[in-house]
Amino acid sequence: MSGHSKWANIKRRKAVVDAQKGKVFSRLAREITVAARQGGGNPDANFRLATAIERARAENLPTGNIERAIARGVGGGDDSNYEELQYEGYGPGGVAILLQVMTDNRNRTAADIRHLFSKHGGSLGETGSVGWMFQRRAKVRVRAKDEEELLLTAADVGAEDVEPEDDSCFAVYGKAEELRALREGLIAAGIDVVAAEFTMEPTVRAEVGAADQEKVLSLLDALDEQDDVQEVYTSADFGEDGQDA
Repeated sequence: MSGHSKWANIKRRKAVVDAQKGKVFSRLAREITVAARQGGGNPDANFRLATAIERARAENLPTGNIERAIARGVGGGDDSNYEELQYEGYGPGGVAILLQVMTDNRNRTAADIRHLFSKHGGSLGETGSVGWMFQRRAKVRVRAKDEEELLLTAADVGAEDVEPEDDSCFAVYGKAEELRALREGLIAAGIDVVAAEFTMEPTVRAEVGAADQEKVLSLLDALDEQDDVQEVYTSADFGEDGQDA
């Protein structure tokens, strides 16, 4: 696994701890609420809601929490009036950082994020400043024992790439507009699908020198801990010296 995966690996480990603290559960519930508000409460007719629920179940969000999040979205109210925003900026060493945010107070969120960038040696940029360095892709997490068989199946259903993750899990990537077809094709082929989602992949990577690695990771961690931040993406490449075990 290449060094640039270090942040992704840290995020996966953090998710276990954060779920215990309620951080991940809050994010998942927020996504379900917004999906239900936008497309209705029936997952059979609302693909975004269906994938949000699937992802929530993969992270062990209790069924009651899922049902309440859907009810908030369908029923409206102040706690469902989230805006979806994107923030862009630079970290130490010039690495690009892209944030996906859901907030009910954009002024508060913007001030918090700007402060975090500044505190950790980065700078919040204008819209479009780094967004062009990322492409939206489909990502389907699956469980499989036979990697070679998975590679063949993934190719047959139109996947572009497969990468190993933890605990016999793999990430299958494809074109963003083909997320539904990719997920359904894998399920039809008998693959155990854990969750499906959109992700932002950097098209340009910035190698992080040894002197900046801890600074960059500190900034990414601080941004990930911010209550309104749903996802953190970066162009940072930590190299083989920064490779995660």
